[in-house]
Amino acid sequence: MIERGAKVALGAALALGVLTMSPAAGAAAKVERVVSPGGIEAYLVREPSIPFLSMSIHFAGGSALDPSGKEGLAYMVSGLLDEGAGALDSQAFRTELEDLAIRLSFDAERDSFTGELKTLSQHRRRAFELLRLALTEPRFDPEPVERIRHQIEASLRRSSEDPEYLASLAWFGTAFAGQPYGRPVRGTLESVAGLEVADLRTFVSTRLAKDNLTVGVAGDVTAEELGRLLDLAFGDLPAASTPVALATSAPRGGQTIFERRDVPQSQVIFGEAGLRRDDPDYYAAYVANHILGGGGFTSLLTEEVREKRGLAYSVYSYLYPLEQAPIWLGGLGTSNRSVDEALRLVRQEIERVARGEISQERLDDAKTYLTGSFPLRLTGNDRIAQTLVGMQVDDLGIDYLERRNAYIEAVTLADVRRVAQRLYQPDQLLVVVVGGARDA
Repeated sequence: MIERGAKVALGAALALGVLTMSPAAGAAAKVERVVSPGGIEAYLVREPSIPFLSMSIHFAGGSALDPSGKEGLAYMVSGLLDEGAGALDSQAFRTELEDLAIRLSFDAERDSFTGELKTLSQHRRRAFELLRLALTEPRFDPEPVERIRHQIEASLRRSSEDPEYLASLAWFGTAFAGQPYGRPVRGTLESVAGLEVADLRTFVSTRLAKDNLTVGVAGDVTAEELGRLLDLAFGDLPAASTPVALATSAPRGGQTIFERRDVPQSQVIFGEAGLRRDDPDYYAAYVANHILGGGGFTSLLTEEVREKRGLAYSVYSYLYPLEQAPIWLGGLGTSNRSVDEALRLVRQEIERVARGEISQERLDDAKTYLTGSFPLRLTGNDRIAQTLVGMQVDDLGIDYLERRNAYIEAVTLADVRRVAQRLYQPDQLLVVVVGGARDA
């Protein structure tokens, strides 16, 4: 039987996939722009040493475009596209994926609907055929629809007791009250219960199209071969998606919200407006965030909150460049009695950085880490494919892998101090605490 051999081979390929490219090779990877005979574009990094390839796909427009009252639609579709398509019902479709060791999955985020395909070279044509069926002929049969619906509902019920999820839900719901970004990606129990097969089919026919598709591929395939496979997988998609525009918005801030829960540890989410990915100050802001809260054990927040006082196991921050409302977010978990002290320290460090209290030594250390660690993000076909998609979505240029570290190196201390003052506005911070916090 080829089935077991395929599984073993893919398992070996995935294990070796981490070593598909050395860090040095990854940094200098040759990126090819492939245009299929049918006009479908993709970025490709060819790596023939292992008979295996990964593809990442991205459709612009995610859960933020779910119609009001149908929150969770994109997320539910993402769980159903591999549950039967064309002549194959759910069991037959899933069995073929398993027998050929093809890994196919989808996900929905606020600004995007994404997919990942991993396959051995010997089965790649069938893998792309199955992807075509999933995208253009999903069945949405009653049994898998209700099964996935129940799984989402069960997940939502579990999350209703999770302080971290509740804090994130409250943060976005407050920051973007009445706006699409304020709605939960997975929906609510009420909205998910009301989703019908007609809604699922409408999403597929109006949102998955060639004009909002971005593709990245890494692995054992030539540009010519990939061109034919792209047409096979995506050639039957509609030419254009239904236009749906989100209005540019900004998060509402300047307040602290406490939600009491009977739990031993409180979860804290804090954030404010951030910078767009195409902002000229983005790289300086990226470095500033690394120094403040994005640098793990070397960040100022970790030093003050965890290392010096032991108030939290983890405290972090990151830039989240949503398409219409870029934000800067952070979070931590701490004992109920330590919430006020932890928040005081977070505000203290934000204010310090906003005042420009950043040393040249910290800047140098941050730049060394960010440039040195970048190639490690390119050590597997799946991660390379995802990066290739990001390069196109953010319009970074096909030579971005060669130029990226130069952007970090060019950031000066004056840049970081100037951008920190622009980015961090302590009086605009929105803080949500879920747990055994102070009484309202």
